[in-house]
Amino acid sequence: MYTHDILILEEVADMPNMTLAIPIELKAKMDQFREINWSEVARQAIQEKTLLLERMNQMLSKSQLTKADVVKYSRQIKKNVWKKHKKAA
Repeated sequence: MYTHDILILEEVADMPNMTLAIPIELKAKMDQFREINWSEVARQAIQEKTLLLERMNQMLSKSQLTKADVVKYSRQIKKNVWKKHKKAA
């Protein structure tokens, strides 16, 4: 369930606005810290995430793995993890 209170990133210079829907429980927790600029917190989190994704794209841009390779290796990893946890139980 989401609250009708929304966090709007403040418009600064020529920056567009963005509206976020948040769960009521989270809004209640945020309200306990009224001194925090939640718009800035959201802006920084988005900035950090986009930088991380850009770095990942750059690192993977020269990868020669195909989608079929990824599927194959992910199945092998899942199988080995399952075996490991099965033995531990």
